[in-house]
Amino acid sequence: MSIFKYPARDLYSWLTTKTDFILLDVRNKKDFGRFHVESPYPFEMLNISYFDFMEIEDDCVARVPRDKPIRIVCAKEGSAQFVAEVLEKHGFEDVGYLEGGIKSWGNLLVPVQVNEGGDYQLFQFIRPGKASCSYGLLYKDELMLFDPSRNVDFYLDFAEENNSRLVKTFETHLQADYIAGSRMLSEKSGAEFLADSADFASAKITFTPLSDGEIISFSNGGPNVKVFSSPGHTPGSTSFIIDEKFIISGDIIFIQSVGRPDLGGQVEAWSDTLFETLQRVKKLSGKLTVLPGHYMNWEEANSRLCFANSLSNVIDFNKHIYAIDNKAEFLTFIQSNMREQPPEYAKIRLINANLEQVDDEEAEILDLGKNECAATAYAAQNKNQNKS
Repeated sequence: MSIFKYPARDLYSWLTTKTDFILLDVRNKKDFGRFHVESPYPFEMLNISYFDFMEIEDDCVARVPRDKPIRIVCAKEGSAQFVAEVLEKHGFEDVGYLEGGIKSWGNLLVPVQVNEGGDYQLFQFIRPGKASCSYGLLYKDELMLFDPSRNVDFYLDFAEENNSRLVKTFETHLQADYIAGSRMLSEKSGAEFLADSADFASAKITFTPLSDGEIISFSNGGPNVKVFSSPGHTPGSTSFIIDEKFIISGDIIFIQSVGRPDLGGQVEAWSDTLFETLQRVKKLSGKLTVLPGHYMNWEEANSRLCFANSLSNVIDFNKHIYAIDNKAEFLTFIQSNMREQPPEYAKIRLINANLEQVDDEEAEILDLGKNECAATAYAAQNKNQNKS
């Protein structure tokens, strides 16, 4: 078998069908540690630098098992192709390298339909390289999006494949951990951009402001979208209740945590606001299915590899948080369970407000890496481990 190039969607398929292979990441240890491929199931992965293959070829080749197919990942594709050629020269027969490099994995979106039956379709678009989720609500020939990523072509292609047109795109808040796609999608398609003024008033973006309790509909029936104001992660954080059955919760309600309120540098004030929001959340129907903006790890996924769970289960899992009954204790919890905010977040916020522009290459670099938007008890543990 000759060397071949494979797309990110094939890598996801191999990982999720438990295909037996070895993933060889040839980036340096720093880049590998910052961001690498993760899977819902165990798989074998090696990190051997491309530069090591150049300098100590025989030693590196000896570290690669010969009894399994080899799939190589690098930053941009070229280094992986070089290593693939080295392995082929040494007699390896089943060797492939990732098309487009690690950024293609970082931009991959995997659609999973959340609802069953009914006259509409609700999709979760999982971004496994970012541990994030965006959403699409499809009714007849109209599509609404929630928190789309910058991979705008995927969403436009999705609309075309489903014989629909994009009519509205929502942002749950001014994102800090990835470059949002709503503005670009609105400019390309003419779709209406909707968001809360508390986050977007100073942005250089034409948008329709949202108000708590507002009902937004398709042009000809279909499921209602109810605005649920949920500040705390940011002043304008907003959730959306779909058909009184699902809640797209952005970075407020996570399956295994809650949103962190410190990204704007006002942890005490925003902690109080988040506490008040969580009191409102507890009053919602426990039958609502929570559809979060991020996940902590693949353990949160259900049997269909979809990140969704009932609000009652979410509150029960996080009862140590939801049981806190005063703002002072909640602030103590928040301050004890924060990871350090990545330095690129400040710049990403400016980009998402259209107050700063960067080229595609810089945008790719800023956009990669897992999110750090949750307040979770695991954060303090990880923070302490990083110091040791």
